[in-house]
Amino acid sequence: MMAIARIHIPRRVLVFTISLVAIVVILYLLGYAGISTKEVARGALFVMTPLALAAVGECINEKAGLVNIGLEGIFLLTAIFGVYGAVRLGSGVAGLLAGSLVGAIIGFIFGIMSVYGRANQVVAGMGINVFGEGMLLFLMMTIWHATSYEVRSEFMISQISTPLGLLSPIIFVAIAIAIVLHVILHRTFLGIKIRAAGEKPEAVDVAGKRVDRIRMFTCILGGALAGLGGAFFSLGWLGTVVKDISAGRGFIALACVVFAGLEPLLALTAAFIFGFAESLAFTVMSTPAAHSFPFLAYFLRMAPYIVPLVVVAIFIGRRAFPKASGRPYIRE
Repeated sequence: MMAIARIHIPRRVLVFTISLVAIVVILYLLGYAGISTKEVARGALFVMTPLALAAVGECINEKAGLVNIGLEGIFLLTAIFGVYGAVRLGSGVAGLLAGSLVGAIIGFIFGIMSVYGRANQVVAGMGINVFGEGMLLFLMMTIWHATSYEVRSEFMISQISTPLGLLSPIIFVAIAIAIVLHVILHRTFLGIKIRAAGEKPEAVDVAGKRVDRIRMFTCILGGALAGLGGAFFSLGWLGTVVKDISAGRGFIALACVVFAGLEPLLALTAAFIFGFAESLAFTVMSTPAAHSFPFLAYFLRMAPYIVPLVVVAIFIGRRAFPKASGRPYIRE
């Protein structure tokens, strides 16, 4: 008898597939409940965008052996610098570029500390988070003498009409970036060097390539993408700057990285799943039925943050991170 070939489907891919099928089923059921499925999907895409940008950049960074957990701090700082750049330069696009530049500078500083200063990367990342939280409020009081600032419409990124309604073009940019970086990581010589720098940096050194330069490049790239996501908060989505504008989404982006196993396309999918959870929770909260049960509103507010905790608890022990992850390379 001819043996039947067994098809092995990675557990992570299976979980993603089941999650996406569940989302489709939920959207179908919401339509019967009278809740706008288009509005839920549209909200999910807006939430997804900064998560995807930061997570995809961090996937590349961690593939090279560096771990930057300071995404929350980058979000906070670039949200305000993006608006400041937009106002000073008179363009929302310029504001996004300013935010991305500030993110790249933060990534560069993190790289200097981690690659050349051999600092503890977790401590350095937490330092960025603490610095960002304190500096945001200081800058707001210094620049605007207020704890909140409304962005004028002429500085917001113009949205485009789609079957789901008005969407920011940055949503499609984030999707394109994830696809491009996936191709670079797995189909180019640069991607081989990045992966080797995380798995076996001494082999990269023997081949005549500079491990420090590769890691500095990924630090700057990851910071720039997180910075673009931070500027998107204020210029492409919320239209305001407040002290808790990112609301912990930098840590949710890290959950996307773990969930995705450092794969850019899976990180994009994870960002959409988390974005859908948040969009669904807030959409249900706006219905009259949600206010009939006092405890339900509190649970729905917690739901977008419970999901990442559950995901990290399930997957963080199952993922084999690069062997040199978090360790500075000392050239002999």
